Amino acid sequence: MNKAITDGLVLMPPAFEDGLGVWSSEDGTPGSATYDGAVNAAFVPADADFGGCLELVKNDTLTMLRYMGETPLQPGMYLQIKARVKAISGNLPSVRIAGWAGNASFSHVAGLAETGASVDLTSYGEVVEVTAIVGSGDRGGVDMPWGLEPVYGHFGLDLTGANGGTVRIDDLVIEDVSEWFLSDSSGMIDVRDYGAVGDGITDNTDAFNAANTAAEGRKILVPEGVYHLANTVAFTEEAVFDGTVTMPASARLILRHSFHLNAYIDAFGDETEGLKRALQAMFYYTDHDSLDMRGRRIELSAPLDVAEITGASTLEVRRVIRNGQINVQSSSDWDTEEVTSQASYSAANARTLSNVANIANIQVGSLVTGTGVGREVYVESVNVGNQTLTLNHPLFGPNTTQTYTFTRFKYVFDFSGLSKLSQFEFFDVELLCNGRASGIMLAMGGNNFHLRDCHIKSPLNRGVTSIGGGCQDLHIDRCTFVSNEQPLRAEDRQSIAFNINSNDCKIRDNRFQRFGHTGIVYGNGHMFVGNHWFQGDDFTDSTRMAGLVFTYPNMKSVVTGNYIDNSFIEITNEHDVAPDFSSEYSFGGLTITGNIFTVNDSASSFSWIVIKPYGPGHFIQGLAVQNNTFKSLNGFIDRVERVDTTYADLEFNSSRNVTFEGNSFNGVSQNTINPVSLEFSQNTASTSWVLAPSGYLPFGGWARVVESIVFRNALTNAGGGTVFATPYVTVNYGSNKDQVLLTFGEAVKGTVNLIARMDRPI
Repeated sequence: MNKAITDGLVLMPPAFEDGLGVWSSEDGTPGSATYDGAVNAAFVPADADFGGCLELVKNDTLTMLRYMGETPLQPGMYLQIKARVKAISGNLPSVRIAGWAGNASFSHVAGLAETGASVDLTSYGEVVEVTAIVGSGDRGGVDMPWGLEPVYGHFGLDLTGANGGTVRIDDLVIEDVSEWFLSDSSGMIDVRDYGAVGDGITDNTDAFNAANTAAEGRKILVPEGVYHLANTVAFTEEAVFDGTVTMPASARLILRHSFHLNAYIDAFGDETEGLKRALQAMFYYTDHDSLDMRGRRIELSAPLDVAEITGASTLEVRRVIRNGQINVQSSSDWDTEEVTSQASYSAANARTLSNVANIANIQVGSLVTGTGVGREVYVESVNVGNQTLTLNHPLFGPNTTQTYTFTRFKYVFDFSGLSKLSQFEFFDVELLCNGRASGIMLAMGGNNFHLRDCHIKSPLNRGVTSIGGGCQDLHIDRCTFVSNEQPLRAEDRQSIAFNINSNDCKIRDNRFQRFGHTGIVYGNGHMFVGNHWFQGDDFTDSTRMAGLVFTYPNMKSVVTGNYIDNSFIEITNEHDVAPDFSSEYSFGGLTITGNIFTVNDSASSFSWIVIKPYGPGHFIQGLAVQNNTFKSLNGFIDRVERVDTTYADLEFNSSRNVTFEGNSFNGVSQNTINPVSLEFSQNTASTSWVLAPSGYLPFGGWARVVESIVFRNALTNAGGGTVFATPYVTVNYGSNKDQVLLTFGEAVKGTVNLIARMDRPI
């Protein structure tokens, strides 16, 4: 590249024969003294070596010669200044190329090297050529690296040494030698050509930006060295990093042409810092929707606090991290932090703890445990001044004042510092937590967080945690979650694969292996489709734990086509500040259909569907369990469903819209069917027939409705005579109200088909 040709620049100063009025004896700036008419200068028209030349007598300690014209200097441009000189008489001086650097305001740029190497004249009549190169970059062979601020120079030479000597100087030559430094043949330019200095201290922001502007489709080379950038730099062209960059946390490096993790690792020379800087850039511009990790495995020694890394508080445009692996390394930065503190609670402020002692040590995102606290209750915010904490759920039954434990797990990706994060996605990413870290903590708010084809393996405490509303419309698709508690008994595990606080989540086609619980689910409108979760252990007759726990009583959700293995579905209201029933929807709104339920080596008391009221008065209101397969291996269980009466029983007289039908039972002592069609035979004539569908009715429900009674053959009296009689029906009969009484006008015997149910349809 030759700027003089490509940009039409005039570099060569005029010949001396055109007059000495443009040649200064000072710095060359306007108004400085010239050699026109000077007593120590004259034009010699016919020198044997030079032709026309300038003859100059050195009469000052520093005798200067500067062209007064403004020789342009552009970013990436290198000029060679040459002069041929010979001594004529008198003392022999030394000669060097020199210049004066001027900026766009026509002011001097101080602090730069403005002279070349000095050459001694050692004999008379010997022609000596002195040269120097000036340019924007601090490159090998550049005598005067001026950076980007100077835009022109006044060039010439200096005579130094003893006075009294006479020299002759041929016409000054200034040539563009940029091609010596710029790799045009490979389509690459060097940031040093635009003033960059790889000393780790100099601010190279302007140099990097200038190189990007000049690239115009060529690659940008960042050569060996450490290049400090004090402010944000955005490369639109492809950058090649042989050296590295440093930046303050507030500045961003945006690699628009090569927005992938490898480029950032190359740029910062460290894979963790590269990942952080790529995340930072992804949050702040829209040229790329995704960060491709290029299959890289990152060895991570501390949590990624995304809010701190990016400086952002919200993000609501689609962003994706894809195709990579995070491998957690042992470090104290992953250590769980636990604080014990006394606090007060009032149902009037259902999600607030007040008068919290030691509050400054309690972190947002801490798990709250204590008397009357449901599962997966987290700290959403901390107000140190008011000594109050905001929780993601109410508490169902704490004491007015009591001690709570606040446990802060550490996560590979921690989004909790963001107030809102929407449409953020992980695709084909594996988190190897190695029993040291948890997986992902979601932001306080937002929607459509998506995990697809991801693996979260061996999380210490949690796979995916929501501490607020950031799980609204959460999607987890085709992912694998493997706990760190494989060898433990099921009841000894504390890990949880995921929790949900909001509505409309889709959990589809995933595999969850041996967690304490697979999911703690609040809200409604959820879909669990095609998953396999299993929580068994290697011990005979051991306790099995809940896999899926619904904590919103009427959840309007479906559990369809799943493989539910050695765990059960639990339905509770533990996140209700007033768990006693009070004019609200009660347990139900759930469809469980087409699933495979299995258990092996379990105690006979195990059941796959468990309702656990945390207060009295609740009932079942809209529950469909249809076309499922229930199978117990290596031993029978009593029944597939039950009520956990730890806190309260159900109110069976209010049950409605409950369906158990089309299911198959293997290794189950008592089938559950509603409505149930049974055949009863009364072998002794009686006016009162007691029919007991009780064992078949779900959850120990009452026999509330008889839909039909049909006698298979004639009713007969004690003597065998046919009797034409119609009984009346008494429902809710017996001490447990789970029987039906048929009352006849006379004693009869026979066989009857009964269809009874434990609920009313409306």
